[in-house]
Amino acid sequence: MRFKFDKQKSAALRGNAKRGIGFEEAQEIFRHPYYVDQREDWPEQYRAIGWVGGRLYSLILEIREDKSGEYYRLVTLWKSTSEEQRLYEENL
Repeated sequence: MRFKFDKQKSAALRGNAKRGIGFEEAQEIFRHPYYVDQREDWPEQYRAIGWVGGRLYSLILEIREDKSGEYYRLVTLWKSTSEEQRLYEENL
């Protein structure tokens, strides 16, 4: 699984108290069981909900392709809401 993201945005997310992590850390979501659903039709975006460092996060991503194949473009993230936590628990 490959990931691409804006490094400056990642640093800004890490410095934001409501986010607390950057895209580098958020990749941990995909190393554990996670829930994913489609967020937007255009551009086609998905929301992945999963654990990072003992806390549940929600991550918006787009599935893209380049000459090396498919990759995930990470768009934004936040600490999961109570509704997202319930969604995660009901589906895993």
